[in-house]
Amino acid sequence: MARAALSGLLIGLILLVPAVQAQTAAPRTFEDSMAQRSLACTHCHGAGGRAAPDGYHPRIAGKPAIYLYNQLLNFRDGRRHYGPMTQLLAPLSDEYLLAIAEHFAALQLPYPAPLPHKSSAELLERGRILAYQGDASRQLQACAQCHGQSLTGMLPHVPGLLGLPRDYLNAQLGAWRTGKRRAHAPDCMADIAKRLQPQDIEALASWLAAQAVPAGSAGAPASAPTSAPTSASASASASAPRGAQDPAAACGTARAPQRP
Repeated sequence: MARAALSGLLIGLILLVPAVQAQTAAPRTFEDSMAQRSLACTHCHGAGGRAAPDGYHPRIAGKPAIYLYNQLLNFRDGRRHYGPMTQLLAPLSDEYLLAIAEHFAALQLPYPAPLPHKSSAELLERGRILAYQGDASRQLQACAQCHGQSLTGMLPHVPGLLGLPRDYLNAQLGAWRTGKRRAHAPDCMADIAKRLQPQDIEALASWLAAQAVPAGSAGAPASAPTSAPTSASASASASAPRGAQDPAAACGTARAPQRP
């Protein structure tokens, strides 16, 4: 009996220790910051929004704030379709989405080197020509006309095209082309993507993904001049969708909420 009572006492003391420790330990503090709240984003988009290694969840760190804001709106309001994003954003206000966008836009983190590729030289050259010259015969303007001559974006709402995985670029250009991805009118990217053939998308995605992001690069101001267009890109520009000739025209962009 005595041994049983002693055993029971010891078990009770062992069970009591965690409770005492919990009472005497310093209370845990919660960091009420956007960095803490946005951990739900970085679970898929990688630490700090650097991108996930799967090739489908893109980098969001350092993207233009108004671009990120519009993509959050598009997921929430049904112009872009991905169930987990839609469910996550459904209860959030425009003002809160803008705060999320501004948080990630401020994270200027280094880019990794491009992944090795097996694309042919001919395919890559086709992608380079489309990116910088377009194709006047199909009224297809160059990517550089809106995304900047360095293809690193035009502030505050046109994103860079470098530093993105080939699979992600393929998927997004395909979604634009088939109407699965949309934006606010004028939806310039939808008009352009519908003129792309599958082999064009493969060439563009392969070439863009193979390019290193210039060190210290960030989107240029929308008013910054680009180098003179070639005759092909100038011809394509003449019939480009409204707003696509000038990034400042804010193709596919909603007005950000005004703060008091």
